[in-house]
Amino acid sequence: MADTPSPYPTSGAPSRPGASGYVPIAEHGLIGDLRTVALVGSDGTIDWYCCPAFDAPSVFASVLDAERGGCFELAAVEAARTKQFYFPDTNVLITRFFTEDGVGEVQDFMPVTGASGSGGEAERHRLIRRVLCVRGDLPFRARVAPRFNYGADPHTLQAQGCMVLFESATLSLGLTATVPLEIDGPDVRADFKLAEGESAVFALDQVGGEVAPRRCAHLEAEEQFAATVAYWRRWLAQSRYRGRWRERVHRSALTLKLLTYAPTGAIIAAPTTSLPERIGGERNWDYRYVWVRDAAFAVYALLRLGFTGEAEAFMRFLTQHISPGDGKANGPLQIMYGIDGRCELPERVLGHLEGHLGSAPVRVGNAAADQLQLDIYGALIDSIYLFDKWAQPISSSQWDDVCDLVNWVCDNWDQPDEGVWETRGGRKNFLYSRLMCWVAIERAIRLANRRGLPADLPRWRQNRDTIYRRIMDRGWSAGRQAFVQYEDGDVLDAAMLMMPLAKFIAPTDPKWLSTLDALTEDLVSDSLVYRYDPRSSPDGLRGDEGTFSICSFWYVEALTRAGRLDEARLAFEKMLTYANHLGLYAEEIGRTGEQQGNFPQAFTHLSLISAAYNLDRALG
Repeated sequence: MADTPSPYPTSGAPSRPGASGYVPIAEHGLIGDLRTVALVGSDGTIDWYCCPAFDAPSVFASVLDAERGGCFELAAVEAARTKQFYFPDTNVLITRFFTEDGVGEVQDFMPVTGASGSGGEAERHRLIRRVLCVRGDLPFRARVAPRFNYGADPHTLQAQGCMVLFESATLSLGLTATVPLEIDGPDVRADFKLAEGESAVFALDQVGGEVAPRRCAHLEAEEQFAATVAYWRRWLAQSRYRGRWRERVHRSALTLKLLTYAPTGAIIAAPTTSLPERIGGERNWDYRYVWVRDAAFAVYALLRLGFTGEAEAFMRFLTQHISPGDGKANGPLQIMYGIDGRCELPERVLGHLEGHLGSAPVRVGNAAADQLQLDIYGALIDSIYLFDKWAQPISSSQWDDVCDLVNWVCDNWDQPDEGVWETRGGRKNFLYSRLMCWVAIERAIRLANRRGLPADLPRWRQNRDTIYRRIMDRGWSAGRQAFVQYEDGDVLDAAMLMMPLAKFIAPTDPKWLSTLDALTEDLVSDSLVYRYDPRSSPDGLRGDEGTFSICSFWYVEALTRAGRLDEARLAFEKMLTYANHLGLYAEEIGRTGEQQGNFPQAFTHLSLISAAYNLDRALG
């Protein structure tokens, strides 16, 4: 279903070099306030911002349509070289402009205040852009062009001096600045010049209810900058990681934290929708939701580093918002939920947006929510097991829920499903789904034995052992000398890299080493790993995709556990070269090293943390 046409004119593309009006996906940094995020291009343009939450309709979406999406430009007027970096150990982003006449910078951040919400000023969530001239004299230009509801809703403007109110049918934003603002049709512009040591401030607030428009003066911006820096540094100080790749690991941890939704404890897969897995292709999905699998793996990665608070918050999300055993056709759990725990995530196409570099369709919602993916039970119960082991003991009611889930897995593990890669080509007996059902039962048995908790252990052990034998008998291909994608097949799948990581098979078992060699030959290219070959295993979609970065880090970890440390370290160091200039990763990497898919991707960053942790430990 396509939306109505945009009410905005189509002549408002950002003034960017080149004909496309787009910068590459990787040319962005990320800021956020644990409610939502903004993507800031390396040229100083905010290309993506949903308000007031991750899954709300966009206000700025020029990353998906350079003309109709809306943006917030802020840059030096003169031709400039630009560089971006994060203020050390924070999620405060600095974009620097180097010109013939001087050097300037834009400090972008969102103060983290009232994360749980308590009314009044605690509900003020603002985006602050602080401009400084650090050398010489520089003219700057700003253009604020909101396009509400993915560019589908018109808006009105009201000007009050250095304050402008943008009002649409469902959302109002207040823009304040310390320089004069000029209304230009549906947009606001500002031209100003700063001498060395001078600054200007722009602040964008969601207003309405108890939150009224309020100016953000120089002093307040400076105080909020300092408070935001202090918040992120306090949070990061909890990390126990002291290994070789500390800066990369901590950037990944800070990124995962930005993908958490403080009011509920939800952890989203990525903060964007429809960034293409291949330019011009149709593999464009909305990832602004809570995948049980991705969130559970994120909990594991954060627990590894010592961040127990996020794990506790996610466990509360499960307890308060997810109800196992509600009689759904595809099992007691959905594979994904909204950030507020809602179950309905209808998928629709926004036909008025052209997509990144013309890569339509642009989708919101996700029809995969109705799929059966049996592996989620193993991912979730493994994270609960680790939470109980490393953070705090789970409650009796949480154990009851675990028992219900494990009993359901015992009854249903042998069903065909859509699998971990959410294929749309029909259900199969995917080996990874069997593997993670084994994990679900095995971890529950461990937890019951360690805590002395009541459980139907004879039944659980019988099913665990039956799954093990089934994988060994029907998941092994004598012809390929490898474990394969689905039972009685011969297609390879990088998800098999999880077999030793999940402790299903010894990392030096001859069958596993043979599988690792086969995967290396078929699916690995310069340390980069493809999920599978869609020509050998049709997935119901047209076109190819890039290498899948979580699989590349799984590969590093599998090599590490197999004792092939030189290969593992080289593969890991190569993977680090594919990060963007800030250490961020999208979901996939294309043929020439470009980032593809939604950005940044929790899956990639959590697997980087795990690979770095285990490789560092193995190296000693």
